[in-house]
Amino acid sequence: MIHLQNENLLIAIFRYLLKSLFLSSLLTTHCVARNFEKVDTSIFKNGGINEFVEWRDNRGELINAHDGGIIESNGTYYWYGLALRPLKVSKDENNGAATTTGITLYSSKNLYNWKYEGVILSTSTDTANPLRAPMRMERPKIIYNEKTHKYVLWFHYVGYPGKHGEAIGTADAGVAVADKITGPFTYIGHHRPINDSGAVKDCTLFVDTDASAYFIFDRKETNGSRCLHIVKLTDDYLHSTNKWSKIEVANRREAPVVIKHEGIYYLVTSDVSGWKSNAAKVYKATTIMGQWEIVGNPCEGEGAEATYNTQGTNAFCVHGDKNQTIIMLERHNTENFMRCSYVWLPVVFTANKQLLFPYKKEWELNSIVTQKK
Repeated sequence: MIHLQNENLLIAIFRYLLKSLFLSSLLTTHCVARNFEKVDTSIFKNGGINEFVEWRDNRGELINAHDGGIIESNGTYYWYGLALRPLKVSKDENNGAATTTGITLYSSKNLYNWKYEGVILSTSTDTANPLRAPMRMERPKIIYNEKTHKYVLWFHYVGYPGKHGEAIGTADAGVAVADKITGPFTYIGHHRPINDSGAVKDCTLFVDTDASAYFIFDRKETNGSRCLHIVKLTDDYLHSTNKWSKIEVANRREAPVVIKHEGIYYLVTSDVSGWKSNAAKVYKATTIMGQWEIVGNPCEGEGAEATYNTQGTNAFCVHGDKNQTIIMLERHNTENFMRCSYVWLPVVFTANKQLLFPYKKEWELNSIVTQKK
C-alpha cells in the first residue's frame, strides 16, 4: 500500500513537470514571435552613412529592385526596380550592374512590409532578342496613363552584354507597356529622343498636373559634352515628341529626380563621377520647359558632400499628399550589387523655396509633416 502511494506520487510529479515544460515552451515561442513582429513593422532604417542595411520581403529574401521607383494604385504601393546580381563591378559579362532577370515588382499597403510580386519585364536567353541577357534596364520608371489606362515603362537601355557605350543599342531609351502594374510588360523598342547623335544615359519620367508626361535624361553628345534634357512625350506616353528643352545650367549632371511642390519644379541631380558618390545639386523652375536656376546642395551635416554616400533614384508622395514627399536614394555596393542599400528620407520644403533632405539613421512614417524652415 505504501509502495502504491509512492508510485502515484511520482507519476503526479512527472505529469506536473511535463505540463510546466510545455507551458514554458509556448510562452517562450509566443514572446519570440511578438518581438519579431515588433522589429519588422514601423521604422525605416537607413543605418549610418557607410552602412549597407538589408531590406527584406515577405519571403525573407533581399529586396532586389534597384534604381527604380514607387507607384501607387488603388491604395497599394508598388516598388519596382532592376534585379541585380551578387557580383562586383566589371567590364565583362560578369558585371554585377547588369541583369539576367529584368525588372521586379513588390507591393505594400504601409511602405514597411513588402510582398514579392514577381518579374514584370523579363530578359531573354534568345540571342536575337533585344532583351538578351546580360543587359541593363537602368533607372526604370513607370507612369500611368489616365486616357489609355496603360502603365508605361521607360528606362536607360544598354543591350547585351550590358556594357555602357555611345553606339546605338548601348545608350538608348527603352519603352514597354502593360495593362496592369503587375505586368507582364510588353517591350516596344528602344530609340534616341531628339536625334540619334545624342546618347541616352541616366533618366527619369515625370507626369505634370495637366497629365502631360516628360522624359528627363542625361544626353551625351558625340563631342563628349553632357547635359540634362527634357523631352515631352506623346499623349499615350509611348514615344517622344519634337518638343524638348536643354537645361543649360545642368551640365554634366545625372541621376535626375523631379519633384513638384506648390507650383515649383525641383530637379535633384548628381555629378558624373562613375560609382563614386558626390554632392547632390538641386535646380528649380516655375515651368518645366522653362528657365532653371541652381538652388544648391539639399544635404546637411555629415556626408553632405557625398549625398550621404548615396545617389537619388526617385521621389513619391505618401497617398498623393504633396506635403509628405519621400526621396528614394541608393547606396551602391560595387563589391556586390545585389547588396546595394536603399535609403529613404523625408523631403523638407523651406519657406524660401529650397528643398532639403537631412539624413536620418531611422525614422517613422508618421513623423512626416509639412516642414518649412
